[in-house]
Amino acid sequence: MTDYILEMNHIIKEFSGVRALDDVNIKIERGKIHGLCGENGAGKSTLMNVLSGLYAYGNYSGEILYDGEQCRFKSLRDSEKKGIVIIHQELALSPYLSIKENIFLGNEQAKRGIIDWNVTEKKTDALLKKVGLKINPNLLVSQIGVGQQQLVEIAKAFAKSVELLILDEPTAALNEEESENLLALIKEFRTQGITSIIISHKLNEIVNVADRITILRDGKTIETLEKEEISEERIIRGMVGRDLANRYPKRQPNIGETYFEVKNWTVHHPIDTTRIVNDQINFTMKKGEIVGIAGLMGAGRTEFAMSVFGRSYGKNITGEVYKEGKLISIKDVPTAIENGLAYVSEDRKVLGLNLLMDIRENTTIASLKSISHRGVIDKEKEILAANNYRKKMKTKTTSVFQNVGSLSGGNQQKVVLSKWLMTEPDILFLDEPTRGIDVGAKYEIYTIIEEMAAAGKCICIISSELPEIIGMCDRIYTMNEGRLTGEVLRNEASQEKLMGLMTMEKEGAF
Repeated sequence: MTDYILEMNHIIKEFSGVRALDDVNIKIERGKIHGLCGENGAGKSTLMNVLSGLYAYGNYSGEILYDGEQCRFKSLRDSEKKGIVIIHQELALSPYLSIKENIFLGNEQAKRGIIDWNVTEKKTDALLKKVGLKINPNLLVSQIGVGQQQLVEIAKAFAKSVELLILDEPTAALNEEESENLLALIKEFRTQGITSIIISHKLNEIVNVADRITILRDGKTIETLEKEEISEERIIRGMVGRDLANRYPKRQPNIGETYFEVKNWTVHHPIDTTRIVNDQINFTMKKGEIVGIAGLMGAGRTEFAMSVFGRSYGKNITGEVYKEGKLISIKDVPTAIENGLAYVSEDRKVLGLNLLMDIRENTTIASLKSISHRGVIDKEKEILAANNYRKKMKTKTTSVFQNVGSLSGGNQQKVVLSKWLMTEPDILFLDEPTRGIDVGAKYEIYTIIEEMAAAGKCICIISSELPEIIGMCDRIYTMNEGRLTGEVLRNEASQEKLMGLMTMEKEGAF
């Protein structure tokens, strides 16, 4: 008889009359890794929020059985007492506290109201060792990388005596090496008897680690696959309801002359101005061309794009920018937009959107002049424009008045793209444009990128996913330690070749 640590039966959850979960059923085997797959908006995170008590009992219908006992969680604290810990895609760490303070935040090692820092540090050391992190527990979280922060979150889960660990897009912000290390760690937890639920849009990772997979579509349970049935093609078919023959749209490039050029671009760190972040970069884009920038985390890709886009990153920036052969001055973001530049940031929730505003306001905020008359916004024009982009991007929403913070990650990304497409840019930088987005939504975004290139726009894709770079780009720059180290045409590109150039020492930079 199969030993299930968790059963969720007939779960229904509604938001404003819309069913986000519609009679969902899922069973999790004890000591196994269970994958949860589905398109953005399929209900994966909502289901886990029901389980963890973030959506309290009474706000949904259905039954949760944990260790054979019916549970009615009213809060996260209730579920954590049972050993259920969820790690969200957006890490819940305070950058201004130390690692040890973060790990025991809300779970302080105290006697008579006084924290015992010696005990805290010893326990932190033991927990960090358990997750394979060799680091000073007194460091501030802001002083460590994203991959290390992810491990700190897992150590924090172990401080709460975790039995069921839920990881929502755990590798979305990690590079390839960090992702592999984290997945190996999750496999190690399985040998220790810990049960894991992993939500991920990186299907190759799910196939690699999961013992079973449940697929959701439109808030409903489609099927649960056993290990021997699992493949990327089968998962995709379950997620989108059809076979997806090609991951990328057919590319028939019509590339013109050089349209945009950056010469001798050097950028210094905004705080430590002695440190060079981008060093003598020379970069070109042609009309109708999709250019890629590949590099490991910290290579300087994002810093380059942000510094070119209205000097929104860096200090003591030197170099020249040319458009159609003419020198242009881009001193800030408004002048960048006036010169036809747009930048879709890698962090949509911090830099891309105002989560307190609705879809309408987020879509039009960078193009207010086009919907205003004498400084007064024409509300009718604003609604019409937002609705046009909602339909064009196939954003899943009840209306443009829906708060953008309530959308799934993929639909939020579509709103960010809508915002910048509305500015009618000639040059578009896309920084991790499909991070945390399902395979179906990715294809929709790739199609929009392809259409823009076909219209003669210059597109630059910055991505940590090498298959995406190779699948979409006509020409690829590689970057390491703030310098360009290579330039590869699409028909010459391979993951091995790009990785070799991405790890090339500075002396080898071209």
